Amino acid sequence: MLTVNDLMTVVPDVISPDTPLRDIIGMMKTEGYRHLPVVADNKLVGIITDRDVRLVMNSPMVLHERRQDEDLLDKVTAESCMTPNPVTVAPETPAYRAAEILSMYKFGALPVVEGDNLVGIITVSDFLDYFAANHKA
Repeated sequence: MLTVNDLMTVVPDVISPDTPLRDIIGMMKTEGYRHLPVVADNKLVGIITDRDVRLVMNSPMVLHERRQDEDLLDKVTAESCMTPNPVTVAPETPAYRAAEILSMYKFGALPVVEGDNLVGIITVSDFLDYFAANHKA
């Protein structure tokens, strides 16, 4: 049976809760990430997505001038805009179950943990890549 371990990205890049938004955006742009696990003391504490970043920078609730964007980039941290205690899966979780969770909750990624330790991340793209590679006409 195909498991999360077969598809996940092993030991993904992570950020800490105090990582400023400027650094998060830089990592996302440079590396092409849409999801970054947030880790403190080697324990998963949250996940931040490109959508979280867009909501902070383009909030319809807060009118601000462009120069104020610089303050947001330097003062807003991962902790203030991440999803805390995200839904996770284990490496041995059947892949179909992870796909069900991603679909049901409209998530783009699930952190993969063993105990409290982050060991990977599985994304919708991982499933698409697998499907494309293994189901050619």
